[in-house]
Amino acid sequence: MRHGLEIPCGGGTLTVADLVALGELAERAGWDGVFLEDYLVHHAGDDPPTWDPWLVLAAIAGRTGRVRLGTTVTALPRRRPAKLAREVLTLDHLSGGRAGVAVGVGDPADRGLAAFGEPTDLRTRAAMLDEGLDLLVGLLGGEPVTHHGVHYRAEGVALRPPPVQSPRVPVWVGGSTQAKAVLRRAARADGIVPYKLTDTDGWSDFTPDEVAALVAALPARRADGQPFDVAVGGRRRRSDERAERAYLTQLAQAGATWWLEYVPAADPAAMRAAVLRGPLR
Repeated sequence: MRHGLEIPCGGGTLTVADLVALGELAERAGWDGVFLEDYLVHHAGDDPPTWDPWLVLAAIAGRTGRVRLGTTVTALPRRRPAKLAREVLTLDHLSGGRAGVAVGVGDPADRGLAAFGEPTDLRTRAAMLDEGLDLLVGLLGGEPVTHHGVHYRAEGVALRPPPVQSPRVPVWVGGSTQAKAVLRRAARADGIVPYKLTDTDGWSDFTPDEVAALVAALPARRADGQPFDVAVGGRRRRSDERAERAYLTQLAQAGATWWLEYVPAADPAAMRAAVLRGPLR
């Protein structure tokens, strides 16, 4: 199981230079991946500083040589799939084949939807995600794509040059596993970034048994023979590191391929300290 960092794309006093430095530091500290949030307006505070994740990841790519780079999660219904595919393919080449993208319907609390006139109705966003996912997956393979849908069209167009990665840049699908559509979409992609809703705090950890059941419900390998990723976590590290390490070992045994540790927006020095701790292996 690999260990990645989930880092806010803004909030607090974060500057764009701070974010790039955190990505560079993550590689030195032994992390396997750096994944940024994707918001036009960060969700915390009153219009705090917010940075474009793909430009930040491009800068990180130039300062690193090993870590995976991507987002968790990009709201595909507020993006043009072809434009997103072009950005991801460019990052794939800049990074020497280390790019990926996770997509979903979007956070219901994302102020960047209503504020800019984007669809907020869940049914509409779900339909756009279903259609956009097929188009994105096709375009990230570098082959000609023809698509005639309700929301998007493509007329035998290919985005060249083809990706560094073969057969394509990996696409993960994020969302609540209580929604059957999330598993259905993920099975058409290359991985899943799942979360579990609760009635109290909004989300909770997956148990190892739940991860094993999730792995059993999804393809162990893609149709092309490549591994299928299950990336769990998305929270900050617990204080009891011995118990946390034992829990992560159980998740790996259950079939999780990634653990994602969240670094909340805070004073840049505190965020650097969290990254410098390195992964719990």
